[in-house]
Formats: sequence, structure tokens, C-alpha cells
Amino acid sequence: MPIAHIIGLGKSGNAAARLLKREGWEVTVSDRSSPPNLLEQQQQLASEGIKLELGKSFEPDKSIELVVVSPGVPWDIPALVRARELGIETIGEMALAWRYLKSPWVAITGTNGKTTTTALIAAIFAEAGLYAPACGNIGYAACELALAEKPPDWVIAEISSYQIESSPFVAPRIGVLTTLTPDHLSRHKTLENYYNIKAHLLKKSELQIINGDDPVLRQQGVDIWPDACWTSVKGEKELLGKCSFGAYIEDGWVIAQSEKILPASSLRMVGEHNLQNLLMAVAAANLAGIDQSAIARAIAKFPGVSHRLEHIRTWEGIDFINDSKATNYDAAQVGLAAVSAPAILIAGGDPKEGDDRAWIDTIKAKAVGVLLIGDAAGIFSDRLEQANYNAWEIVETMERAIARAAELGKQNHAKVVLLSPACASFDQYQSFEQRGDHFRQLCLESLPEE
Repeated sequence: MPIAHIIGLGKSGNAAARLLKREGWEVTVSDRSSPPNLLEQQQQLASEGIKLELGKSFEPDKSIELVVVSPGVPWDIPALVRARELGIETIGEMALAWRYLKSPWVAITGTNGKTTTTALIAAIFAEAGLYAPACGNIGYAACELALAEKPPDWVIAEISSYQIESSPFVAPRIGVLTTLTPDHLSRHKTLENYYNIKAHLLKKSELQIINGDDPVLRQQGVDIWPDACWTSVKGEKELLGKCSFGAYIEDGWVIAQSEKILPASSLRMVGEHNLQNLLMAVAAANLAGIDQSAIARAIAKFPGVSHRLEHIRTWEGIDFINDSKATNYDAAQVGLAAVSAPAILIAGGDPKEGDDRAWIDTIKAKAVGVLLIGDAAGIFSDRLEQANYNAWEIVETMERAIARAAELGKQNHAKVVLLSPACASFDQYQSFEQRGDHFRQLCLESLPEE
């Protein structure tokens, strides 16, 4: 019986372990931490004959034939480098799923906009009567789909740079590249490395869809991507490539492959960036041969994405909005730019590298107050002071932020209280979802009823 080792006991690691066990492998899963619901996971894995090792790091040896890495595990840790030196095949969970899923894939990557675009595409395919669940960074782990009795008609996968790195042979039918700004540079070192990882997925794709309004991607141009379906919210005149193949907005209509598909106003989500996400989703559905009426129905019904400009409640005329998924400066700038002014901004968390200048300019233009939480509070307060913005307070926790935001919102006649952290969540939370859920809970429970 061949031996496999899974690194990371999460949704992806669990699914990868169960898939390999089904395929006749002897499987061990290791995790340096002790995840939530540990006892339940231990019992489930043990019942399936899967060994679990907690609190210890993976050490490769020649008896192992395959190592599968969960998405959050760095690709260049010494144990994985050593495994590859020993000739042990080392792949990501997404690559393992690819081997067993024979359905066509739509793969979505980029710095920002991935989740909304993925959710929109999945909603359109579902409206067309297809079984095409979202997986990867949202929805199912890819290996969960490979375990299902019914194979999907399409796989709609949100794929991060980490997952592309560990899944170099994944070759989608349609690849979508949403945006490109500096992110994860502590891991990828340079923007060029980061871009090359994203571009690799597109080069492996049979058909490419690229956001032509993104400055970095636009600079690559038709010389690099001559056959791509380019998109633009700025009309036909700004569209790169062939108009007959691209997707754009003109006179309020979404146009794809020279056909009017639906009014752009059908999408209920705010912000120009969401119109770009809409264009990429419509282009993907169009290239997949989905009927225009199904596209239009799906978009009209689409409620939005949790943790991405998610309206939680209106209190005293102030909209409380959860944008916890804004984990870098660019995403946070886009979120703040999309809401009404004056706004109270809640920001901070586990800080990342990046260019904060556009974000700070938007704060100065739209925010009457900034409440700072988490490890980044001191860094952000210094940067705001340097930019001559003084309406900030360090409140440290989400509980204090909500209470103070309510006070400041009433005093300043704010229209919006926005959680848009510009940071990862790991200083105070296990994920951006948990952070956003806490914000939602506090808004619903701690603010008095009107």
C-alpha cells in the first residue's frame, strides 16, 4: 500500500486524506496546532483508518511516496524542500483534486475580486441548471468535490497564489485574472514573482479572461495575451484586444462578444470594482455557452458575498457594513471608495506590506473618523499622523470599535460604519470570516433597537 502524508488538518487536509484513503493509500495527517472540533475530527479520521499526528512538524523519509500540502502551508518550508530533494512527489490539495475531477474547470485568481467573481460565476452556472459548486478559497475544498458521488458539470475554483504554486499542472478550460497589486510579498518577495505565479495559471488555461482596467494587467497588453478575452467597465473604446471577443459596459449595458447581455444596473452590489467582477463573470459564462437569459436571471437574484461590503443593519440612519475580506490596502481602498460619505472606518489587524497611499487619500476624502484595532493600530496611527489626518483613535478590540463607532456616527451624522481592515486577521481571529462574523454579531446584538 503506497504511503501519503497530508500537512494541515483543515477542510482541505481532511478531504485530501479521505480521497487518498478511498484510492488505496495509507494516509497520515499532521498539524502543528490543535484545530477546533479536534475530537470530532480525530474520531472521523480514525473511523476511516487515517492516522493523525498533532503538535509536531512533518519530517520526510523515503518510505513516503506523496506529500499533499494544505493551502496555508508555505511551499518553501525546509521539510517540503527536503521532501522534494528526496524525490517525494509534493503537491497541493488543489492538484490532488485535479487528478480525480474530470469535469471542466473555471479557475479564478488575482489579488482582489476573486471571491465575488467566483460566487457570481457559480450563481450563473447554477441558474442554468448546472451542478457547478464553488470550491478552493470559498465553498468546498476541491477534494470534497472529488469525493462526491455525483461529479460536477463544472468546477468553479477560486485559486490563490499559494495554491497555484503547489498545483503547477492544473489546466482549466477557462482562467480568469481579476486584479494584480502587491500582496503576500513576505512569501513571494517581488511583484514580478507574484505576477508570474498568477500568469502561470492563465497560460495553462485554454481560454483567458483578463481585467483590462487593472493598470498592471493592462500594461502586459495584447502582446503578452493576444487571444485573451479582455474586459473594461469604461466602454468599447478602452477595450484591449478584439471587441468581438471581449466584454465591456456601454450605455449602461453589459456587452459580451458583441451581444447585449443585461443592464449593468441589474447587479445590486455597490462599487465600480463590482461592475468589473460582473463583467468577468458574464464573460466566463458566455465562453462556457450559458444562455443569456440564465445569466440575466442569476445576476438579478445575486445577494452579494459575505464579508465583502456586506450590509449588516441600519441603526439611527447609519449603515453598518462588513468588509472583513479587505485584507490589504488595495481592497480596503476599494471598499471605502464604494460607500457613502461621511463614513466611520474600523481598520487594523495583522499588518501586511504594501503601498498605503491611495488608501490614506481615500480616508482623508471620505472618513470622519478612523477606529484602529489589533497589532496594526500603532503603525496605522503613525501613518495617518504623517499624512496630517488626526481623526483617529486606538480602540484595540472590535467590541470597543462598535460602541465608539455608534457614538461617533451619531455625532458626525455619518452615513456608514465600515469594517474594512486593510490587514490579515491572525492577531485576534483565526480568519477574516471569524472577524467579520464577530462584527456582524456585535452589530446585531449590542446596538439598541430603533
